[in-house]
Formats: sequence, structure tokens, C-alpha cells
Amino acid sequence: MSTAPRLTALDSLHRSLGATMTDFAGWDMPLRYASERDEHNAVRTRAGLFDLSHMGEITVTGPEAAAFLSYALVGNIATVGNGRARYTMIVQEDGGIVDDLIVYRLGDSEYMVVANAGNAQIVLDALAARVGGFDAEVRDDRDAYALLAVQGPESPAIMKAVTDADLDGLKYYAGLPGTVAGVPALIARTGYTGEDGFELFVAPEHAEQLWRALTEAGAPHGLIPCGLSCRDTLRLEAGMPLYGHELTTALTPFDAGLGRVVKFEKDGDFVGREALTAAAERAESAPPRKLVGLIAEGRRVPRAGFPVVADGKVIGEVTSGAPSPTLGKPIAMAYVDAAFAAPGTEGVGVDIRGTHEPYEVVALPFYKRQK
Repeated sequence: MSTAPRLTALDSLHRSLGATMTDFAGWDMPLRYASERDEHNAVRTRAGLFDLSHMGEITVTGPEAAAFLSYALVGNIATVGNGRARYTMIVQEDGGIVDDLIVYRLGDSEYMVVANAGNAQIVLDALAARVGGFDAEVRDDRDAYALLAVQGPESPAIMKAVTDADLDGLKYYAGLPGTVAGVPALIARTGYTGEDGFELFVAPEHAEQLWRALTEAGAPHGLIPCGLSCRDTLRLEAGMPLYGHELTTALTPFDAGLGRVVKFEKDGDFVGREALTAAAERAESAPPRKLVGLIAEGRRVPRAGFPVVADGKVIGEVTSGAPSPTLGKPIAMAYVDAAFAAPGTEGVGVDIRGTHEPYEVVALPFYKRQK
């Protein structure tokens, strides 16, 4: 028997705005409100407001919380300063990626791990299984938070209208407690769009009040509500990986071109160290397929799983593809054989239902905002 999808605290508000809803990772989420292209362009040029309450928050506390997280994850969590955040991963013993995460240090011995919605229970279970022997506690806080995001170049001006928190002093990948529109919040300067922006962790009962206040403050700045569809094209243009597409348990961080997140120099052992050491050596001596960008010469859109071809042979596979509103052309990310990964490599195409459509190989990201 199928389980009914979970609803965020903003579900009725989304429906009142005419959102097209979709089942995503067990949650009923807004896919779009009107035009995906308009929502995408609003975030690139003005601002967009997202409900991201499907993400999974896990709190880790205790005297050995940092040591535990450094053991359980591939990053060196002990070096994360108070009020800062770090992008990292959790892997299996064989080095396969379980999920990519953001870890926020909320205090001397308190951390919040934010997992992708579809992996939240898997990450929670893995952390719970690994905490034995450490003076630390793992707590499921998914029901304790709603998560709203304001993304886009106008987001600082919008946020300054509703909070007196020191946003100018808030660096990228940092967070601070504050009050936004009268609501207590963790204000984080993070996001998944390639733009400047803020993610606001609040109690679910405060979510609607905050959404309405942000909508009002954002109106003069062109802010509009945005769904998951444009979030996907925004992250694709920004070259940001998506779990289940660019990241899977079949890939190590080195296979995914993200070996930099693995910190071998940290104190003590960590889960997957031996396998990742071997993966790092393999990547040096015999590079695996590399993640590249592909820009279509025509109009046909590549999708995940489509073969990448050259000289009549399959040389890779598309992991994500979509029309790019910013570039005005279809784009894709794909893993390809190292010999074909250099930007400008000629003769590369994507097999779209039997036709080899020509594509230009480019370095990622496709889009980078002006600082």
C-alpha cells in the first residue's frame, strides 16, 4: 500500500497560489506556480522564494560531536568554526556516496546536518549506527524545522527589510541566529541556485507568517514564488551536482570530481578511508570518466541516461539535462571518458532516440554570477 506524501507547513498556501504540486522524495511539493522560465529568470535577475521544508535536518550534540562527525563523514568537521557551514559527504565503507550534506556548527558542541530529502532517513540511520563509542547524540529534527529560501541578486535588500541581523557580516556558507519578520530563525547564507541568497530554518508554525512577510518585502524587488522545477535548471546551470544523478553509491567523491571534500589529513580514522585512499590513487594514475558540461548545437533536449557518443562509440552518459533559460540552448552534465573531457573536444554528440545530436564540450559551470 502506498503511503500518502508528507505535506509541508506551507501546503495550503502553495495551493492557494495555484501551484502545480508533485510527489518528490515522499513529499507533496510545488513544482511550479506559473512559468518555469519566468521563475528561473526571476532568481537570476531579481529574487525567488522557495519552500525547501522537505530537506532533512539532523542535530548532533555532545562533547565529542565534532570528533564523531569527522569519523562519520569525509570532511574535517573539527575545523568548522562556530556559525560556519561546510559542504561534505557521507560514504559507505567502499567509498560510494550515500549523500552530499551541509553541516552547520550551531555552538561549541552542537551541529546540524542537512541531508537531501530522499536520503534523510538513510543518513539518519547511518549516523545512528556510527555514533557508538562517541560521547555524542544523534537526533532526528526533521519535524522541528520548516526551511524557506530567498535566492537572487535582490535577496540581501529583501532580507534587510525584515531583519536587523548583520547580513553584511554574514559570509557565504555561514549562519547566525536572528529574528526575521518577528520569527526566530537560523539565517544561513547558502543555496542551490548559483546566486547569492539565504536559507531560513524556522519552526513550522512560523513558516506561513515568514512566507507572507518575505512576499510583501520582496514585491518591490520583483520576488516571486518558485518551485522545484526552476531550482533544478538553476543548479544545473551552476554546475551543482544532484544526488541520484551526478552522485550515487556507485561513485566515490573522486569519481565525481569532488575529491577535494575528502580530508585525509584529519585526526583519526573515518568511514571509507581505505577505499577512498585507493580511489584517490586510481584517479591519479587512470582518471575515471570526468563530469563535463555539454551545450547543444540544435534544439533537442538531452535527458539523464542518454548515451554520449564519439566516433560511433559510447563514451559516456548524460546525468542531467534541460533547456537553459539563461543560455537559450539545451544543456547537460555528463560523465565522459577522460580522452573526450577537454573543453572544445570535437565530434562529441548525444544519442537522442537514435539520432546523434552534436554537442559542445565545455567546462563547468555553465553560469557563474558576477560578484
